[in-house]
Amino acid sequence: MSQHFLLSPAAKTLSLVKVMRMSEEEARTAFRQIRWTETEGEPICPECGCVDHYDLKTRQVYKCKGCGKQYSITSGTIFHGRKLQVRDILAAIAIFINGAKGYSALQLSRDLGVDYKTAFVLLHKVRESIETARNAGALSGNVEVDGAYFGGYVKPANEKKDRKDRRKKIHQSGKRQSVIVMRERGGRTLTYVTRTEAEGVAIVTANVEHGATAHADEASHWDKLAAYFPIKRVNHQEAYSKDGACTNQAESFFSRLRRAEVGTHHHIAGKHLHAYAAEMAWREDTRRDDNGTQFTMAVAATVAAPVSRKWCGYWQRRT
Repeated sequence: MSQHFLLSPAAKTLSLVKVMRMSEEEARTAFRQIRWTETEGEPICPECGCVDHYDLKTRQVYKCKGCGKQYSITSGTIFHGRKLQVRDILAAIAIFINGAKGYSALQLSRDLGVDYKTAFVLLHKVRESIETARNAGALSGNVEVDGAYFGGYVKPANEKKDRKDRRKKIHQSGKRQSVIVMRERGGRTLTYVTRTEAEGVAIVTANVEHGATAHADEASHWDKLAAYFPIKRVNHQEAYSKDGACTNQAESFFSRLRRAEVGTHHHIAGKHLHAYAAEMAWREDTRRDDNGTQFTMAVAATVAAPVSRKWCGYWQRRT
């Protein structure tokens, strides 16, 4: 029996021990080399692009010789205005990467010895960076589409005689949302959050190239896709895969998202559901990459992402 990739030495190229043993100066050097690769780590002014600068001895910032602006190694990135040391940020990203089913803010706050709010915002900044950096463009080839519902849990009454049929809309909380997933076989995964699964038809037609083959289950709203794509259908009451049609990769994504919800976060619904869905899509797409490569990709995404308008001042209600 062949060994699973995640169990092989090739999958484990990132050592959290090495990251935590780095000095702050070593961490800053590594961060600079990832952010300013074109100058081999030499700072570039985020305002004017000038490479000439002064090193201020009183603080760990640079002063641009061109425009006179002062900036740090995180200025203009999603970690703009950060208070954590760079080594702690790199350690947090490394811990985040090694969580195959995600990583909770509460656990990260204990690992780093920081406040829960700090860990919560830091992880969401990483998720936002990854979502921003993901390849755009329409999917092609064989694309599996599906939808699943999350959130809106209604606790049943204690006594059986008082319980309602929670499948009916009148007895639901109104907070239930559907995650629409489109998975290109051998390619990328796109996710969207909608009120109902039927709204996924318009999303699929807008994000999948005409001429691609769509694979869908027996849900009646996917019938409309036949007007735009060659479509293969599989009835899950009869089989998971039949006559070349299956949505197993879409189901694999939902399995990972469900495990993250039940086993790690316990609650991923509401206004942040899209962020968790995008994170799990990225984890699915990079599951065959070693964790060192994933770490470099995540750090590169954070240094390329602009200042977050959502998470900058989140707890101070400035957004």
